[in-house]
Amino acid sequence: MEQIVQGLTASLLAGLATGVGALPVLLPINLTPRLQGIMLGFGGGVMLAATAFSLIIPGTEAAIAQGIPKPIAALILVVGIVVGALFLEIANRYLPHEHFFKGPEGSNRENIKRIWLFIAAITLHNFPEGLAVGVGFGTGNTADGIALAVGIGLQNMPEGLVVAMALVAQKYPPLFALGISLLTGLVEPIGGLVGVGVISVGEALLPWGMGFAAGAMLFVVSDEIIPESHRQGFEREGTLGVILGFVVMMFLDISLS
Repeated sequence: MEQIVQGLTASLLAGLATGVGALPVLLPINLTPRLQGIMLGFGGGVMLAATAFSLIIPGTEAAIAQGIPKPIAALILVVGIVVGALFLEIANRYLPHEHFFKGPEGSNRENIKRIWLFIAAITLHNFPEGLAVGVGFGTGNTADGIALAVGIGLQNMPEGLVVAMALVAQKYPPLFALGISLLTGLVEPIGGLVGVGVISVGEALLPWGMGFAAGAMLFVVSDEIIPESHRQGFEREGTLGVILGFVVMMFLDISLS
């Protein structure tokens, strides 16, 4: 129960960081496409480092600690990553949603109001992050869970601002945009509760759960964040953002764990 409470609380705080990051939308500022590319790249870099240092490596170590031979432990993580990525692929294919720059995607999208397409996209994007935080605390290693939650929270702040600014650019009121950004964060504790709950019930599921969360996050980074950071012609800025986010999250994970 303690792990569940910790995972739920940490994923909630990480999710609420989206609303904190979106607060500047209430000020008369203009978020340039160049800065958007850097911020989105930063978020992608954080998630890439979190995938490697907070999910894949600890997941492999957890499998080995259960007495599983190294090749089988590696295979478990491979299968988990593939299944997590396939889960997001299926969700992207059949759940209508809309990207902020490249537009709508999914089936029957013409019958759904634009704002709900945005909410669907945000849900797809943030649920794996909350799931990863929950799985991190499900290991019982609080330090690793905190490092992952801090990293995801850092990633969520620029993401929340980008989301809010994108909505304002489409003529939505700033307060409404702030509310939607905050709403995106409330998806993460749901994922966190699922992650920590499943792992807490069965320790043998831990490597599988960490692999699944890693695969889902890798899919989000490759399919959503990096393409969006490059879409407006600022590929170099997006790449620098990825590197900065990666080293920040790597430092947090190594120093806090």
